[in-house]
Amino acid sequence: MKVDENRLVNEEFSLAAVDLSERIEEDAYAAEEARLQTELKRIQQAYLHIGERAIVVFEGWDAAGKGGTIRRMAGAMDPRGFKVWPIGAPSPAEQRHHYLHRFWSRLPGNGEIVVFDRSWYGRVLVERVEGFAAEAEWRRAYGEIVAFERMLRDDGVRIVKVFLHLSQKEQRKRFIERLRDPLKRWKLSYEDLRNREKWPHYEAAVEDMIRRTSTARAPWTAISSEQKKSGRIKALATIVETLSHGLDLSPRPLDLGLLEQAESRLGIDPRDVVDS
Repeated sequence: MKVDENRLVNEEFSLAAVDLSERIEEDAYAAEEARLQTELKRIQQAYLHIGERAIVVFEGWDAAGKGGTIRRMAGAMDPRGFKVWPIGAPSPAEQRHHYLHRFWSRLPGNGEIVVFDRSWYGRVLVERVEGFAAEAEWRRAYGEIVAFERMLRDDGVRIVKVFLHLSQKEQRKRFIERLRDPLKRWKLSYEDLRNREKWPHYEAAVEDMIRRTSTARAPWTAISSEQKKSGRIKALATIVETLSHGLDLSPRPLDLGLLEQAESRLGIDPRDVVDS
């Protein structure tokens, strides 16, 4: 029997089920971060060679650690095949079009991995809660988003969707740390503080989002970021698993023509660089 890969897979999801007690020790964290960054390098060289494409979507609470996780990805990637798109409020020109319009030009080309730091899910999160979209618009968006991602998957694009979760108590602690750190104050906005007052509304929006847009081919992974390092490692591991599935990550064979040129122009012994 054929399995419906577009079926919903998290229709009973609840944020209360996310285990916020997950922790990782410092030594284990350092080793695992290094291993995952090496895997990301291997993934990228495979994508550049065979033309694979991927999208990584990050959503989550303010101060949940999206930026730190993305920086660890960027630190392992060559910028020629890796892009990060921070998504804020649409410009007046963008507001003239369908809300998905501004994401089309940011989709990955052959060999590229693209990260969206917030995304088209703003329609069913901030736009829903803050009233920027009418109820009919954000309710319609669930089906539009599922269809949009189905089209991308059918075209061969891999999709990873990560939601970073933390408690109100931990968020408050991180906000205070940002206020105290002169180099991090810029991260805290009036909107961040105001949004805390609507926490229950955002919880409801997040749960509806995951229940109604988590499909077998583009599922959501909700991750505890109560401890930043634990959340970071789990997010990176999820990304590595999805982006590498079914791929040969072995280094590409050395180009013998390039080796001949290096021998004559660099004066090297080929035996010093040939893979053993």
